Parts: sequence; C-alpha cells; structure tokens
Amino acid sequence: MCLDGYTPVPPTHVATVVTYLEMREPPPRPPRAPLPLDAIGADVARYRALYRAIGESWLWFGRARVGDEALLAILADPDVEALALTEDGRDIGLLELDWRKPGEAELAYFGLVPGAVGQGRGRLLMDEALRRAFARPIGRFWVHTCTLDHPGAVEFYRRSGFRPYARAIEVTPDPRLTGDLPRDAARQIPLLAE
Repeated sequence: MCLDGYTPVPPTHVATVVTYLEMREPPPRPPRAPLPLDAIGADVARYRALYRAIGESWLWFGRARVGDEALLAILADPDVEALALTEDGRDIGLLELDWRKPGEAELAYFGLVPGAVGQGRGRLLMDEALRRAFARPIGRFWVHTCTLDHPGAVEFYRRSGFRPYARAIEVTPDPRLTGDLPRDAARQIPLLAE
C-alpha cells in the first residue's frame, strides 16, 4: 500500500491529520492551589454550551454528533469526569477525563474559550488533569489532537510531558453540512459544498 501523494476528499467531507500522544508516568510538577473547577455532572445543556464555545472555531464535532441520551450516559458514567473551569461565574475551560478503559486514562476533551487562551490557565488546567489522571492506578494517560485544532496543541501536550506515538488521517462528513455545527463555524477551513 502506497501512502505517498494526494488523496481526493469529497467536497462534503473534511480531512485532518490526527496525532496521538501518551505518557506512562506523571512528570514532576510543583504543588498548586486548587483550581475553581465545577463538576458538570448530568447537565447536558451546560456541557454542550461549553463544548461549543471552545470547539466550534476548531470544528470540534465529536460530542456535537452525540444525542442527548448518549451524552448523558457518558457524563453520568462514574469513570468519566467532566469539569468546568470557572471565572467570575462563567465557564471558561473544559477538562474531561475518561477512565473507562482499564489501566488507562484518556484526556477526552481539554480546552479554553477563546478569550482565556494564552494567559497561563491552560497550564494550570493541564497540571490539574495530570494530578487527577494519575490519582488512579493507571499505566498510561493519552490524548489525541488534530490539524483542525489550535496550531499549538501538539507542542503544548509535548511540553506537558506527553510523547507522540501514532498518526492517522481522519475523513468525516463536514459537520457544518450535517447540521452538527453552524455553517459559519471554523471559517479558516473552507466549506466546499454549498
């Protein structure tokens, strides 16, 4: 199988390169004061609003495609923790950890609303993610990101102690055409089919 060259993608789809990263033990981190994190719990509307505020400009569609009942089942699972970073009574960050696979923790979703990026909050939120993930007996903490995400995501994860171990190409129906996201989401990614 030859993977060199270009592969056509239908105009109704988007393609992205996905990078998988992992760590096997927590990197040394100084102790920090607790962050103002609030458990989202079964509040599907709150989760969706925060997910959209963070991810719409990056074309996050994973949870947008999940129905309310399925999302509620995920959020209610005792091995999933969805937390909102709050400031002045507003949700400004999302930390979602998933321990459903034995011996592993996945950083399922992690991000800040646009106005909170670049001010050190991401580092504090990641330190909390590391603390929480490794508070349980796991052998691996992993995350994946893609070329549709913030351009600094891979380097941020590397600086946090994650190491890349695999790549994949994901091709999926454009969520702006399926109705999962508004048509004006992620304007930096051309909408080819009208």
